[in-house]
Amino acid sequence: MNPVFSKKHIVIASEIDELQHVNNVVYLSWIQDIANDHWTALKQGHDTDGYVWVVVRHEIDYMRQAVLGDVVDIRTWVGKTAGVKSVRHVEIFKEGRLLVKAQTTFCLLDAKTFRPTRITDTILAVLEPK
Repeated sequence: MNPVFSKKHIVIASEIDELQHVNNVVYLSWIQDIANDHWTALKQGHDTDGYVWVVVRHEIDYMRQAVLGDVVDIRTWVGKTAGVKSVRHVEIFKEGRLLVKAQTTFCLLDAKTFRPTRITDTILAVLEPK
């Protein structure tokens, strides 16, 4: 599996704000959505039901804007993963130009207790590119 997971998205009217460009909160939603989509793809065939991920930090740099009808390419990959935390990187492009760069830190929780739990070798194997 390619370590970079990507999807295309066409900007719709409900994503546009009063300044006639994609609202910053929408970019955050796209960042969350692609992280969830990538995790869903990665965990196929693995027993991960005992765990959930929660966000503990978002860092987002907005460089350029997208507007109604633009096709954006949203890309993500897993970065440093150790202890109870894993960093995920996201970049959003339009016509090859970087619009947004983000880094999100996730914490792994036990699905029953909702307490942080160390990332097991099994979870690490799911996250590592194949």
